[in-house]
Amino acid sequence: MNSVDTTVNPATPPTALRSHDLLRNVTDTCTDFIFQLGDLTLFTVQILKWFFRHKMRPGTLISACFQIGVLSLPVIALTGIFIGMVLAVQSHFQFSQIGMANHMGAVINMTLVRELGPVLAATMLAGRIGSAMAAELGTMRVTEQIEALESMGINPIHHLVLIPTLTIMADFMGIFGGFAYSYLALDIDPHLYFQHSRDFVSGWDLLTGLIKSLFFGCTIAIVSCYHGFHCQVGAKGVGRAATAAFVISFVLILGIDLILGMGLDRLFLPLQTGGNSLL
Repeated sequence: MNSVDTTVNPATPPTALRSHDLLRNVTDTCTDFIFQLGDLTLFTVQILKWFFRHKMRPGTLISACFQIGVLSLPVIALTGIFIGMVLAVQSHFQFSQIGMANHMGAVINMTLVRELGPVLAATMLAGRIGSAMAAELGTMRVTEQIEALESMGINPIHHLVLIPTLTIMADFMGIFGGFAYSYLALDIDPHLYFQHSRDFVSGWDLLTGLIKSLFFGCTIAIVSCYHGFHCQVGAKGVGRAATAAFVISFVLILGIDLILGMGLDRLFLPLQTGGNSLL
């Protein structure tokens, strides 16, 4: 009986081998993504169950407010001022060419309260708090301490519901920075600056930014805790978990911002027409 030769033909073209390797890499990547997505979903469900079944201890709440809220105010305030100034510089360059420099206030303030305020606050917290949370949980996991979330005694979502407060701070400091630069450096009439802002910026615009910030806060908390809780062994594993927590949180923040922006505009468009002025 003749045997069947199952060895790989050495004459197989290199192009076919590269195509096979590429297909296998794509398949492995998609499989890993699906498994991680499912794992993250189960992790989120566990957090939500904890959220509705337990109460935060007062001492832990005060500590969390201080660490996340109070200590984050200086950097968010400083960043907000510079963002407002940058918007004033760029807006003046464009608007002065068409004779509408006095309308800068509407553009600057609308951009801040709807987009840059919540995104700025969420990004700063993802870098400052999200990475630290992932590193802390990762260290607990690596050193084989008791189960990380229970040892903290808190639910991570409780931490980052403070983002709306920081968003308001970012909005305020950005508006202040934009107005200060427009008035002191660009000689814009302050009355016209705030008059146009009052005509175009409404309370709904501020509410839109606050709604976004709630979703951003939950995203940062879940992603950071997930990567910290599932980090690899060793110092490199903790570092990678902290880095992944920030990068993935930032990408998700931008994606969620786009989705919520489109959804909220379509859902509440009638409320924006003739809405109450914010200023």
